[in-house]
Amino acid sequence: MKLPAAHADARIWVDADACPVAIKEILFRAAEREQVQVTLVANQFLRTPPSRFVRAVQVPGGFDVADAEIANRVAPGDLVVTQDIPLAAQVIAKGALAVHPRGELFTPDTIAQRLGMRDFMEELRGAGVDTGGPAAFHPRDKQAFANQLDGWLARLRQARKATP
Repeated sequence: MKLPAAHADARIWVDADACPVAIKEILFRAAEREQVQVTLVANQFLRTPPSRFVRAVQVPGGFDVADAEIANRVAPGDLVVTQDIPLAAQVIAKGALAVHPRGELFTPDTIAQRLGMRDFMEELRGAGVDTGGPAAFHPRDKQAFANQLDGWLARLRQARKATP
């Protein structure tokens, strides 16, 4: 499977309402090191480090308002960090890359299956079945995310070298 190419001015968008602090910290360090714009989008105030590469956008409360903001702003080659499967599908359709904070890469090859599983689990919950919650965030999740981010950053560096 071929991943979308990053472009020289690619950005990272973060669906920040439920993004673990450890992942945000990785992103903040990467923003400074690689001089890449990281934008956190949430329906609440977010504290960010003083950096010209990190900013937060607060959107009004409401169902999927942050997701819609990201989907409207994302460009081909950008990276979106999200746990939201429908948002991942939207950004993939726009030529961006989507990654879960636990390091799972959402791709055109896998997103339809993930949407189907999400809908199935939603049906079970609607029928009163206790499907449990997500597992605790583990150091291996953090490492898997860092590995995916490093791959995207390497493609970004290549794109920047190729751009005069």
